[in-house]
Amino acid sequence: MRNYIILNGKSSSELKGLLIQNLPPISKPRIRNTIEEIDGRDGDIITKLGYSAYDKEFDIGLYDDFDMDDIIPYFNTEGKVIFSNEEDKYYKYQILEQIDYERLIRFKTAKVKMHVQPFKYSSVEGVRTFNITNETEISIKNNGNYFSKPIITLTGSGTINLNVNGYQVLVIDFGEATKIVIDTANMEAYDPTTHDLVNRQITGDYNDLNLQVGNNTISWSGTLTKIEIENYSRWL
Repeated sequence: MRNYIILNGKSSSELKGLLIQNLPPISKPRIRNTIEEIDGRDGDIITKLGYSAYDKEFDIGLYDDFDMDDIIPYFNTEGKVIFSNEEDKYYKYQILEQIDYERLIRFKTAKVKMHVQPFKYSSVEGVRTFNITNETEISIKNNGNYFSKPIITLTGSGTINLNVNGYQVLVIDFGEATKIVIDTANMEAYDPTTHDLVNRQITGDYNDLNLQVGNNTISWSGTLTKIEIENYSRWL
């Protein structure tokens, strides 16, 4: 099978005359850190600051009757990319470096460098929807290898005390809203109907709303009728 990539749902195999000549290797992102040396102390002190975004580079080529009017806008994009050597996961990407299309036309080969964020997500897991009747607890599994920061949509009313794995993490005041989206990765909450931010209606630290690898329980007090969760699995 030929190599391929999928950018925002469109496969490179759909573009006439475009070849993905090779794929970038699967690699772990670098840990950002500071290193401090103290006089009189052996060794040093390393403070970890999180994982860095990095570049994935691969070669593209042309064959037969290609159409540059399709190929150029295909790579003039950003969003989600799937590589065929990891077809069950996607990365968030941007193309920041220039692609030498003159070389591509002349020599039938060029390099593409994608700037990707450090984590990858499932391309096959959909949004998990829980319709609530009398429940006050649900279970969800992070199938990845690193804790995740999910997007959680809550439908309900009044004040909700939200717990993860037995610990209270947030207090949500719906106010006049009937639905609130909590985007933990971007540390914000909004009303999806009006698109207004409602961070002032959330008490607590968004960083505490994470799902550990394996099974997790989400429980609450208050009135909820539906919970929708996405990006609940995450990989390095």
